[in-house]
Amino acid sequence: FFDGMDVTEAGADERAQRGLFLAFQYPHAIPGVTVTNFLRTAINSVRKAKNNGEDDPIAVKEFRTELLSQMDRLKVSRELASRYLNDGFSGGEKKRVEILQMAMLKPRIAVLDETDSGLDIDALKVVAAGVKELVGPEMGALVITHYQRILDYITPDKVHVFVDGRIVEEGGPELAHRLEAEGYEAFEGATV
Repeated sequence: FFDGMDVTEAGADERAQRGLFLAFQYPHAIPGVTVTNFLRTAINSVRKAKNNGEDDPIAVKEFRTELLSQMDRLKVSRELASRYLNDGFSGGEKKRVEILQMAMLKPRIAVLDETDSGLDIDALKVVAAGVKELVGPEMGALVITHYQRILDYITPDKVHVFVDGRIVEEGGPELAHRLEAEGYEAFEGATV
């Protein structure tokens, strides 16, 4: 439930318009759609939904200024703006562009599904810094990870350990350290 509405059956566009964002573990390439066109279309869709279905397109100059500012801040090569979304991107480029999407769309809740997967240490630091900078009173994040690595740069408020699809332990940041030290076996058979 999100804002009292069951969104499990809602389409991706409807969830995005409500303020949900999902960064995929393995972002798909979308040949034929540039990063710029994808972002501008997504932003305009969200703006239209917020304006009761009336078109409210972002001005080209405003969009370009915001896009370039966010790209520079998140260390995303400006060259990627004119390339097809995730087509031929490195793992780090894909993850940075996902965080760029989050920065541009400004969702209320971002679900980051193993955003740290496949990143080298430099890309991990940039992605984590971008997430850390964006999350605050206007945007929350659910960070899904199997490793402590990203949590060295993003301190979670709460940690939940899942085993076989169930939450078996809840706690603060120290729980992630315990999980890293003891492994999942220490939590098998536990219940909350």
